Amino acid sequence: MSTMTVDNTLRDRAVAAVATVDDPEIPGVSIVDLGLLETVTTTADGTVAIGLIPTFSGCPALAMIAADVEAAVTLLPEVGEVTVEWLRSPVWTIERVTDDARRTMATNLTLAVRADSGPTPCPRCDSPTVEKSEFGPSRCRAVHRCDSCLEVIEVMRDR
Repeated sequence: MSTMTVDNTLRDRAVAAVATVDDPEIPGVSIVDLGLLETVTTTADGTVAIGLIPTFSGCPALAMIAADVEAAVTLLPEVGEVTVEWLRSPVWTIERVTDDARRTMATNLTLAVRADSGPTPCPRCDSPTVEKSEFGPSRCRAVHRCDSCLEVIEVMRDR
């Protein structure tokens, strides 16, 4: 087996392991689906380096996420060492959030992703929402209200 094949297989397994880590503030949504995973580098001796990008640099969950990623990748039998680094670039944007994550957040958590233009649609009834507070339970979220179904929702946003 060539080194390239070993590296690719280990890389794929490491990415799959990282995909099992949910964002602690958004249960049921992996950090991969949120677009936090940027790089995975592996070596033939089982070293894995993970590069993540935060939704914002002051997120209080960064240490927890890094520890969860390290624990998940360390479980792979061929892994000897894991490092997790928070990268300064590229900057995370809501465009990195997958459609699956958007559906899960809307269905299970009444959490929407800010629309690129115009009002953000309500995850319950798809009507336009109105921002009530730029500040939500975390820095990457705002609070909106749907005037149609009267639901109060959180909206994930860029910085």
